[in-house]
Amino acid sequence: MRIMRLKEVIDTTGLSRSTLYKYIGEGRFVSPVSLGDRSIGFVESEVFDWILARIEERDLAEEAAMRSTSRLSVAK
Repeated sequence: MRIMRLKEVIDTTGLSRSTLYKYIGEGRFVSPVSLGDRSIGFVESEVFDWILARIEERDLAEEAAMRSTSRLSVAK
């Protein structure tokens, strides 16, 4: 198991620090792990699972859009 620090999570996800904290507060991003009084980290596998879930959501949305478009073409 590997712990990623905030800077690395920002670089990996492409999200800003404020957006990450917003998503954490909304339950839309993985919860950080306390490493000390003023230090947090993120479990690497959880961060990558979150990224993979975003990719899967994108792919499912694209498939649904393609199906919707093809039904319109067939109906004409």
